[in-house]
Amino acid sequence: MRAGLWLLALFGVAVASALFAGNNQGSVTLFWPPYRIDLSLNLVLLLLVGAFFLVHAAMRALAALLDMPRQALRWRTQQKERAMHASLLDALSHLLAGRYIRARKSAQAVLDQEASLTSSGHKPANAAQLRALVHVLAAETAQALQDRTGREQHLQLALEQASSREAQEARDGALLRAARWSLEDREPQAAMQWLKGLPQGAARRTVALRTRLRASRQAGEPVEALETARLLAKHHAFSEVAGRSILRGLAIDLLNGAYDVAQLQRAWTMLDASERLMPEVAIHAAQRLMALRGDAQLAREWLLPAWEEQAGLADNLRVKLVCALEEGLDSLDAAWLARIEAAQKANPRDATLQYLAGMACMKRQLWGKAQQLLTQAALALQDVGLHRNAWRALAELAEQREDGPAAALAWKRAAGE
Repeated sequence: MRAGLWLLALFGVAVASALFAGNNQGSVTLFWPPYRIDLSLNLVLLLLVGAFFLVHAAMRALAALLDMPRQALRWRTQQKERAMHASLLDALSHLLAGRYIRARKSAQAVLDQEASLTSSGHKPANAAQLRALVHVLAAETAQALQDRTGREQHLQLALEQASSREAQEARDGALLRAARWSLEDREPQAAMQWLKGLPQGAARRTVALRTRLRASRQAGEPVEALETARLLAKHHAFSEVAGRSILRGLAIDLLNGAYDVAQLQRAWTMLDASERLMPEVAIHAAQRLMALRGDAQLAREWLLPAWEEQAGLADNLRVKLVCALEEGLDSLDAAWLARIEAAQKANPRDATLQYLAGMACMKRQLWGKAQQLLTQAALALQDVGLHRNAWRALAELAEQREDGPAAALAWKRAAGE
């Protein structure tokens, strides 16, 4: 459509020019004494248009001639900038490929070329950000080459160059890399100091939280590690299974750091409700409490959620749960005894529940029922520890009723013979 309109306009101009020039009888007379020159008006107009285009072309040529030095300088500057960016790409490529010495040489070449451009008055755009990134690259290569002195020098230069506003992201990246290098050197406290230099928004990014988690775990600070892991789980930085596993491990580490009952209770209160409901955590807390000679009733309160879902637990966890409850059977109340009996009757073929119910009956001096349950459990238990304990309990019951042969046989089986 546009081409058709241009064609129509061109035809219109041609028709108007033909009408004007065809019937134009005008003339122009030039007097140059003693001469007289008569020219048609059409010729004069053509000469004027031609002269205009000739003068315009001459001025353009002259301008281009006078601009050649500037164009040459611009071309040389562009070549230097292209060489600088090519060296930067080489440094990145060599670093990724593990050729650290070549990467360091390429990074130094970038710095030299940038300094040359700046000294010649052609400072590249975002020069501060460029220098900061190159220094970070050089520090990375120095870290890979175990050159801590060179790494620290380049890191400080990177932070100095990244102090400007346009290089803020480069500064955050340099601090994160410095924290990671400290972790590689097994210096978690230094890593935490680097992370404290991050702005509030950058400190809550996933990569910063992951680094903080590693640093706090290396530093042996389970409280800090647990809080960081909670933030990461909240931001969906882990899968559901991995997040649960990490939180469970950190909660157990927190409980292991308690060396008396008061510390253990404080550690327990620091856990979230969801963490206290984890069977592994509750069982470990109860075992830890009993090892510290704490209140058995409190341990059973911690174990109650795990006991209510004990049917769905793995075999090793069910064994740990039974062991934790067994340690407090001396003070077992009627409510818990009823729970154990109900669970055993609901699943009468479960050897683990038979063992627990038998031991509870033995503590309550219900010798006959204990004998029956423990005999059934001893023949079916798969766990070595529970199997040994069951036969030892049967041996004690046999000695109590003065059945020497049965006691000897039970002791023999408890010894694994």
